[in-house]
Amino acid sequence: MVGQWEQAEPGVRRKVFPPGATLMMMEVHFEKGAEGYEHSHPHEQFTYCLKGSFQFTIEGQKHVISAGETLHIPSNKKHGAVALEEGALLDTFTPLREDLIG
Repeated sequence: MVGQWEQAEPGVRRKVFPPGATLMMMEVHFEKGAEGYEHSHPHEQFTYCLKGSFQFTIEGQKHVISAGETLHIPSNKKHGAVALEEGALLDTFTPLREDLIG
């Protein structure tokens, strides 16, 4: 739901911001140990770590990012994340993720 905090997964809540024509973003907060389950989508994604640290898995490869770092997730690549500590991400997507904006 755009503009409101919602529970995404156990220990994970997100807020989707009003989108542009082809680009959108959302803020995602994680409790320590919370997981963004592996999934894929046709959208290109950049994630920026606002605070904390996360271990991402993209197509089986592990990547750790901390506050101030970014990670690119190509279209259609299976990916997921685990919060190594309490933290927050800012995710951007193109094109729009209609599944998230309704």
